[in-house]
Amino acid sequence: MNIYLEKKVRKNKMKKRSEKVRFKLKKVSNRNRLTVFKSNSHLYAQLIDDSRGSTLASASSIEKGIKDKKLSKKELAELIGKEIAKKIISKGIKDVAFDRGKYKYHGLIKILADAARSEGLNF
Repeated sequence: MNIYLEKKVRKNKMKKRSEKVRFKLKKVSNRNRLTVFKSNSHLYAQLIDDSRGSTLASASSIEKGIKDKKLSKKELAELIGKEIAKKIISKGIKDVAFDRGKYKYHGLIKILADAARSEGLNF
């Protein structure tokens, strides 16, 4: 199979997964969305209010307090999960919908979600 074609197929699968996950979240729940994005070098999490279209809280690996620490990717995911959970709970929100986007619930995404749950978020 052609390399270009393989990349195109994978990109389409990821896009379909993302659309399917987001559609199900919005159909079933009207909670605020905890969205996760990861690049090759950084990890981002943000709480989005879909009714207003605004970001309520965010945490990422490029913030000053987190960036200065020399941590592995797994430790970084756990720290970001705890940090975003603290910010969300301080705003008075306990129930959120976890939007994993185009990623499988596995690895760094799972670690981030478990850390946020351990801090008291419900999803």
